[in-house]
Amino acid sequence: MKQTLLVLLLSLAVGGLSVTVPSSAFSLSSGASLKGDSLVVEIPADDGPGKVHCEAELDLAGSSILDFGVALSLRVRAWNVTKPDAKWNGVKVMFRYVGADTGTVYWPGATLPIGSFDWTNAEVHINALNATEQPADGKATLILGLEGCTGRVEFDLSSLHLAPENIGIPRINEDWIVRYPGSAGKVSHPLRGCMLPGRDTTEGDVAELAAWGATLVRFQITRNWGMPNDNQDLAEYAAWVDSRLDNLADVLSWCDARGMQVCVDLHAPPGGKRPGDLAMNMFFEERWAEAFVETWQRIATRFQGHPALYGYDLVNEPDQRVPAPINYWEIQRRAAEAVRAIDPNTPIIVESNLADSPGAFRTLSPLAMDNVIYQVHVYMPMAFTHQGVYGRRRSNGPGDLCWPGTHGTETWDRDFLRRVLAPVRDFQNRHKCRIYVGEFSAAIWAPGAENYLRDCIALFEEYGWDWTYHAFREASVWDVEMEALPDGSRVPAPSDTPRKRALLEGFSATH
Repeated sequence: MKQTLLVLLLSLAVGGLSVTVPSSAFSLSSGASLKGDSLVVEIPADDGPGKVHCEAELDLAGSSILDFGVALSLRVRAWNVTKPDAKWNGVKVMFRYVGADTGTVYWPGATLPIGSFDWTNAEVHINALNATEQPADGKATLILGLEGCTGRVEFDLSSLHLAPENIGIPRINEDWIVRYPGSAGKVSHPLRGCMLPGRDTTEGDVAELAAWGATLVRFQITRNWGMPNDNQDLAEYAAWVDSRLDNLADVLSWCDARGMQVCVDLHAPPGGKRPGDLAMNMFFEERWAEAFVETWQRIATRFQGHPALYGYDLVNEPDQRVPAPINYWEIQRRAAEAVRAIDPNTPIIVESNLADSPGAFRTLSPLAMDNVIYQVHVYMPMAFTHQGVYGRRRSNGPGDLCWPGTHGTETWDRDFLRRVLAPVRDFQNRHKCRIYVGEFSAAIWAPGAENYLRDCIALFEEYGWDWTYHAFREASVWDVEMEALPDGSRVPAPSDTPRKRALLEGFSATH
């Protein structure tokens, strides 16, 4: 059951994206069968959860998927598919490809139900939003089948369709050069610090970070992280935001007294996220978009001109992978113009798509506006930074999932990070803009996490980027003051951890 059962040879013509499936290309064995135009894959319940993958090689060379993208659609139906052993398993309609720059393996795929369901259209997209780099040799593999479950699934191969895709966000303002009047343009060295916890921040928190040497904090307006369709009672949402702003007022005062600056981050926007993906409802419904702009108008009205205010961070980790009426860039432009009408001096902070990923800077357009800072989050490779988080595999011992080190075909080191960050560096040089790393981290048990932090900080400093570590006294898996026990539990460390020492070294670096 754990073998490749079907190979489809698909050719992707650059001019028209046509699909060819020669009859001689099929290779079948137990568990998969071809019935006319249908591929049927079955893993009997008596066999237990298994893996039946049917693969197709696609040649994308010359199609420049980062410019327009590729969309696949395919009709699928299923019977008695059991809950898979991991959230990314189950019915598989998925691409696999290796990034040409870093050797990272990417797995964009469709999200499909479990149980039994009638014909459903599965869609998979390779575009500038999930392809953070070009596929090596222009090759990608399409995977169909079942994994980590039992059941029966049928794929209608006659409905298999590949087409060029454009999610409707044009590249504009490509020659725009950002200018920074006043104090925003007079920063002689990077600001450094941490994200504050999602709870109310205390003066003791600020005092501790000041003692560490931090000069910048990122204040989160957040709750119920990741919950779909949250924050939809607008009256209640507004009252909650105002309660967070009361704490922000104190934080600004405490930071101002210590010569520190504060980034204001709207981590939980009105309307929440759509179930089944990471897209925000405000990309699709005007009422949530209007509430988003109104929220920023209230924030700017209350804090305009505050001397400790670093900038207005409009939306945390926007993620849009399909066309939307109000795209992730447009909604930030609306909010930026509304804020600028109230507060003409405080910098505005814009984030890239795909959860503020470095690769999405390839297609990011600058606002036609001065005094804008562009933010990026650095969690690459996630197999290292997020090991043991959200069900990801942890290191099995020395040399495994470590930094620096080798994982499969990838060599993880500072040069790897330099390649990952190249799109951000190119954007910075092209638009002469200020870059802010709002988040970066590595899990508490990641072997060599302190080396990863040092390599990140070294590059941020080399490039002149402001940065804040994720996060100060929040989730224990990221907390540099905690240590992991052999059983996986986390407890306060009796002395400075290697990760904390790496962070303190970064704060104290001379220029």
